[in-house]
Amino acid sequence: MIMTSAIATISGTPPCEAGSPRSSTKSMDVHPFLTGIHAPMTDEITIERLTVMGRIPVALDGRYLRIGPNPAKPDPAGYHWFIGDGMVHGIALQGGEALWYRNRWVRSEAVAAVIDQPAASGQRDGALSTVNTNVVSIAGRTFAVVEAGSYPVELSDMLDGQQYSAFGGTLENGFSGHPHFDPQLREHHAITYDATDPTTVRHVVVSDDGSVVRQEPVAVQHGPSIHDCAITARYAVILDLPVTFSQETMMAGHRFPYRWNTAHQARIGLLPRLGRGDETIWIPLAPCFIFHVANAYDLPDGRIVMDAIVYDTMFARHIKGPDGSGRGLERWTIDPEARTVERLTLDATPQEFPRMDDRRAGQPYRYAYTIGLPDTVPGWVGETYLLKHDLDTGKRSVHDFGRNRYPGEFVFVPASPTAAEDEGWLIGLVVDMTEETTDLVLLDARDFAGVPVASIRIPHRIPPGFHGNWFPA
Repeated sequence: MIMTSAIATISGTPPCEAGSPRSSTKSMDVHPFLTGIHAPMTDEITIERLTVMGRIPVALDGRYLRIGPNPAKPDPAGYHWFIGDGMVHGIALQGGEALWYRNRWVRSEAVAAVIDQPAASGQRDGALSTVNTNVVSIAGRTFAVVEAGSYPVELSDMLDGQQYSAFGGTLENGFSGHPHFDPQLREHHAITYDATDPTTVRHVVVSDDGSVVRQEPVAVQHGPSIHDCAITARYAVILDLPVTFSQETMMAGHRFPYRWNTAHQARIGLLPRLGRGDETIWIPLAPCFIFHVANAYDLPDGRIVMDAIVYDTMFARHIKGPDGSGRGLERWTIDPEARTVERLTLDATPQEFPRMDDRRAGQPYRYAYTIGLPDTVPGWVGETYLLKHDLDTGKRSVHDFGRNRYPGEFVFVPASPTAAEDEGWLIGLVVDMTEETTDLVLLDARDFAGVPVASIRIPHRIPPGFHGNWFPA
């Protein structure tokens, strides 16, 4: 066990005691995504020499970065979890030590005005500049990304340098919160949409040098919200499902103007990766919704397998956050010739944030890792735990961190470039609501239910967020 003292510096709003950042604790009209575990942080902090329990593998040399909504000026009126100002949290590991923790807002002009700091440089895509969904590596650079309009924001290694980026002027419209990297062709694929254009989505491909090489338009109706997509060796998979833009919701003052739309035909689209938008094979579905896909791949007989977290509905009842009844992890077998989809429930437990070994994106794979969720409305508020699915045997394992300890999304990091699938570590944040602290936890993926390899203590609560990744040095 390694014990080191922490040194903290705080910037942003007026300072509080070092190492004890303030959270917004007033009522917020008891908004579930502005109070309790979700109460936003109010400071930007740098902490050096973090306390480590256990031993950090020396092979882990780099940064873990995760982003999520953290409104700089919280206002419960019309607030939805998905639209909060983005805040990036980072922990640097090197030589078996935890070098630092940093959190920084993504400095849109609105955030910069609140925290009295310069706004991020670069060209915005219209008025949409909130970026809060994912942190990804493209061409060896670090980008915070979001769907529905804004350009990505490139971040410096220490997170302070920030610049809106259209990938060297090659990106014509906004980007996505879920680009998928094809390790075979070394391309980044995304299905993007613009909130101001309800008739078009685009298949965007970014090359390994960081320039956009494809922006193929695909015709849609009603302005569907498409959070994620999938790729196989042959297709980009488009999820055109019944959550669509709602003028009525926007006029009522809600800043996330998407609602369940019974008039919108659910369908899945198979767009040939080099094909035109009008060559998309559309397959109708019973109404449902998907935020996240675990993976997809082609079968030898021409069908496609896609594993995803599925809901019966979404945003049909509540307007503050996710509200759907989860059907758990499903396997869809898609037949482009018969235009049918066979659905098989792999695990009906409510769960989210599926991750896998990204080296197997678009290819057959065996293991998926998710977080188990409470079956509550609005969803995703309450007890969470980790699940590991062996898709070959159908078995699952559980890692429960104990009472009042809440894990978010965990990402898989292979032990080496040639390591076998599941040979490596799972890394993610766990909030301790009893102590109001957070740990970056490292699990041995092959000893999933066992004692963590290491836990790095962050002496404050980090509100739950969305997605992150491991960035090797």
